[in-house]
Amino acid sequence: MPPTPISEKDFREALGHFVTGVTVVTAERATGQVHGMTANAFTSVSLHPRLVLVCVDHRARLLSVLKENRHFGVSVLKVNQEAWSEYFAKGTLDAAAEERLGIRYRRMQKGVPVVDGTLAQLACTTVASHLSGDHTIFVAEVDAAEVHSGEPLLFFRGEYRQVTPQR
Repeated sequence: MPPTPISEKDFREALGHFVTGVTVVTAERATGQVHGMTANAFTSVSLHPRLVLVCVDHRARLLSVLKENRHFGVSVLKVNQEAWSEYFAKGTLDAAAEERLGIRYRRMQKGVPVVDGTLAQLACTTVASHLSGDHTIFVAEVDAAEVHSGEPLLFFRGEYRQVTPQR
């Protein structure tokens, strides 16, 4: 008997059991205008060369920005930055909301915008992109990286979590 295909709901539930960090991918949309997107489909690929990847849904507004601009930033969110994650998940620009939430950008190598005040920031240059299913996978070389103190914001079973030391 052939296996029954897994439903979208069951697939989503199964993947929800994999703990991920929460990042914000940013790129310059136009001169002086930063566009960002929450992404948990982010991972390291290689140490030599230093490569990472991020998967972007074909419906995401950031997709066209990343296709046009080879440079982008990745900011790893800290605990208590859930509101930032939710803001960037909406995919719209709103200067008033960013000011209210305390979101600030700064520039790294090659002028790459990143979210200031996060756990880590990477400046990346796209080296390849691949269409796969309903996403585009961007593989990028990391040009610069900075790390700061704090604990990461995690996502597990559809909820934000934080690291709890084992006893």
